[in-house]
Amino acid sequence: MSTAVSIVDAVTRFLAHKRAIGRKYHSEESELRLLLGFARERGVDRLDELTAALLEEFLASRARTRPRSFNHLLGVVRCMLDWAVTHELIAVSPLRARRRRATSTRVPFLFTVTGARALLAAAAGLPDNPRALHRGATYHTIFALCYGLGLRAGEACGLRIGHVDPDRQLLVVTGGKFGKSRLVPHRPRIGQVVAEQVERRRRAGNAVADPCAPLFSFDGRTCVHPGSASQTFHHLMPTLGLSVPDGVSPPRPHDLRHSFAVSRLLRWYRQGLDPASRLFHLSTFMGHVSPTSTSVYLTITTELLGEANTRFEAFAAPAWSEAPR
Repeated sequence: MSTAVSIVDAVTRFLAHKRAIGRKYHSEESELRLLLGFARERGVDRLDELTAALLEEFLASRARTRPRSFNHLLGVVRCMLDWAVTHELIAVSPLRARRRRATSTRVPFLFTVTGARALLAAAAGLPDNPRALHRGATYHTIFALCYGLGLRAGEACGLRIGHVDPDRQLLVVTGGKFGKSRLVPHRPRIGQVVAEQVERRRRAGNAVADPCAPLFSFDGRTCVHPGSASQTFHHLMPTLGLSVPDGVSPPRPHDLRHSFAVSRLLRWYRQGLDPASRLFHLSTFMGHVSPTSTSVYLTITTELLGEANTRFEAFAAPAWSEAPR
């Protein structure tokens, strides 16, 4: 085992390893650069010079008031050090810090069909400006894909012309979380919305024959940035007059994806299907590794609880009727 590996070299090799297996690791790289800067200030160069006390000092030096932010930083550093142990760069990880417990969990805002329609109508009504032609139609389509197919905003904004397959009625979604790609089938209504966007790009004189050309673009060269879509979403929210229940956080674009998952589960209940047996389908559709990841999106609503109770009462009715009185 080499004891002369520098922290810079270890971080560089770790990032290269993660990206070689398809991970993006942009935010993680930023976190590790904080560690590099801290080590440089303390005159620490070698990986084996990192001690538990130094790492505690590093974590304490970062103003991470939210448990989730602190845990992300801690997790990135732990992952890198565990990788270094596996590759015999150090004998044992010096990290001893523990995750902070989150005292509260964000309850997502769930869009009803009426609320989603109001959002899409407001987006469609956005006026053009000199730097953004077809602005309303563009954001209308982006939000429609987030709500109708459960796409992340970044996935929708990053679609290319070649990702649209009208013959098989599906989208090829690339660059998802952890670098995963997937095929997303859709109904004719979504297909029509996407086809209209392709036609707008054609009429604008953009090179739609190029499969790598962005599906959503205001300059014809670059994709609409997810941050711009988020700003537009938050700009529209006050105009919709939506009521946010107590204990629920204000709406954000990712809540469209949450709403898709919950509405799909509710539809299965109402169709008399077994939701548990179909969670693997939903998990694959949304680009998750397993239903465990998908369960984060399944907020229990009053409607879902009512359907589950009705299902249970129907199941238990024979036993109740046979019970001695």
